Amino acid sequence: MTFSIAAKFNIVFLTIFAVGFGATSLVTNHLLQENAREETLQSARVLMQSALAARSYTAAQIVPLLETRLKYEFLPQSIPSFAATEHLGQLLKQYPDFSYKEATLNPTNLRDRAADWEADLVNTLRAKPALTELVGQRNTATGPALYVARPLQIKSQACLRCHSVPDAAPKTMTDIYGRNNGFGWKHMEIVGAQVVSVPMDVPLQRARAMLNTYMLSMLGIFAFLFIALNIMVHYFVTRRITRMSRLADQVSLGEFNAEEFEVKGSDELSALARSFARMRSSLASAMKMLDE
Repeated sequence: MTFSIAAKFNIVFLTIFAVGFGATSLVTNHLLQENAREETLQSARVLMQSALAARSYTAAQIVPLLETRLKYEFLPQSIPSFAATEHLGQLLKQYPDFSYKEATLNPTNLRDRAADWEADLVNTLRAKPALTELVGQRNTATGPALYVARPLQIKSQACLRCHSVPDAAPKTMTDIYGRNNGFGWKHMEIVGAQVVSVPMDVPLQRARAMLNTYMLSMLGIFAFLFIALNIMVHYFVTRRITRMSRLADQVSLGEFNAEEFEVKGSDELSALARSFARMRSSLASAMKMLDE
């Protein structure tokens, strides 16, 4: 089986493109997944900062306003951790894929009790006090999930008023939550962790969408280049070679009066055409001499 120059050119071009396209797809997919993962982690960190801001605001602005009332009535809304959780609960209604929890080993409010995997994170942070953040992935019933955890440490002595021993806590608080949970905390102790979790499918879907868009763009660019290069090869190479081949056939049959091949430019094919024209003239002269 023989192939024309254009066919050989297209085979080489398509082979190179297929290899390049496959390699580009793999590399781009890896980079986009890593980028989507990092963007998701950054969003999780922003949520954590938002929770910390709610904690600080509650402690600095809300508690002093309610100080007198708190002597007679315990208001969970005045507790920084409660305020942060409620604040994030409202915010995450707009971001349902994310979840936030202040997972605590021995919480006052049992809704904050750490699940088994969260307890493992807290214990890891307790064992490594210098560790400021844990990032990892875990398997869930709905698939793998990405999580970020930061330690919750008792840095203020004021916290111990409600969490040291039951007798030191406000009676209004123990009337609501009882005397069995949320006590025995110590100053500078890591008692829990801020945990933000998001299904891995979220960043992976984003990466896949971006990959599809990018690769379709690549295919569009390739199709344009393929057509453009084929037009250029036909116009500058195969068309001229075909004309020279036809003229050579005519000359080989003794048709020296065939039309001249128009030569333009200074590329290799133009040089070949000029050489052929000189050979044709020389051959015509030689045939005339023989006829005489």
